Amino acid sequence: MSTNVRTRHAIHYSQSERMTGTELREHFLIENLFAEGTLQAVYTHYDRMLVAGATPAGDAVGVGGELAKLVGTDYLLERRELGLINIGGAGRVIADGKAYELQPMDGLYLGQGTREISFESLDASTPAKFYINSAPAHTSLPSRIVSRTDAIENNLGDGATSNKRKLYQYLHPKVLPTCQLLMGLTRLETGSVWNTMPAHLHDRRMEAYLYFEVPENAFVVHLMGRPQATNHLIVRNEQAVLSPPWSIHCGAGTGAYAFIWSMAGDNQSFTDMDMVDMKSLN
Repeated sequence: MSTNVRTRHAIHYSQSERMTGTELREHFLIENLFAEGTLQAVYTHYDRMLVAGATPAGDAVGVGGELAKLVGTDYLLERRELGLINIGGAGRVIADGKAYELQPMDGLYLGQGTREISFESLDASTPAKFYINSAPAHTSLPSRIVSRTDAIENNLGDGATSNKRKLYQYLHPKVLPTCQLLMGLTRLETGSVWNTMPAHLHDRRMEAYLYFEVPENAFVVHLMGRPQATNHLIVRNEQAVLSPPWSIHCGAGTGAYAFIWSMAGDNQSFTDMDMVDMKSLN
C-alpha cells in the first residue's frame, strides 16, 4: 500500500486572475485521486480541508502515519472528522475494528477520535472507490453509515433551463450531526448540463467538487473566480476542484454527469448562499 500526499496553499483572487490556464490547474484542479492500491491525498489550506481517494484492490489500503504527520497529530482523526462516499464497487471500511460495508453511492461518517482506518474492496475486479473529505473537529460525534436511502433527496431545476437534477444531502444537520463538514451528491438528468445557475458565493465556507460519471470523450467546464473576473477549468472524469470562498460555484458539461460537493467553514447552513446576478458575470 502506498500513500501519496500533496499540499495546496491558499491563493488570493488577485493572484489567480494573473494565472495562465496551466497555473490555474496546478493550484485548483486535482487530476489523480484514484489509483488502484493507493491512497491519494491533497491537504488544502482552505479551511484545512483534506481531499483524498482510496482505491483498494487485492490488499487493504490503510490511513498511515503520513497523514497524521501532515496535520501534526498522533493519528489523522485525533482532532478531525471524516466523511466519504463510495463511487466504485462494493467495499468495506474498518474503523477501530468495526466493519462498515458500503454499496455504491453509500456514505460514511467517522467521528473525531477514530484511530485506525483501512479500506477494502469486496471484489478486487470491481474495486471500491472511496472519495474522502476530512476537516478539523471540536468534539467527538457518533460514526455511522449514511446509505443512499438515508440521504435527503431534493429535486431541482428544469429541463427548459438545462439544469434538472437530483441533489442528495448525506452529511447534513437533518441527517446526522457533524462538527462542520457538509457533503452530498448531485446527479444531472439526461439533457441537463448546468449544475447551478445563477452562480453563488459563500465567503464563509470553502467547497470542493468531485466530478464523476463523465463519459470518456466528455468534460465539464467548471467556472471559477470573482463574478466580475471569471475563469474556467476543463474537468475530466473523477477529477476534483478546490473552490475558494471568494470564487463563484457553477459549471456546465458537454452532457449529463454527477458530482460530489463538500464544504467546511463557519456554518452548516446549506442555503447560506450569496446569489450572483446573471447580468453581473464577466
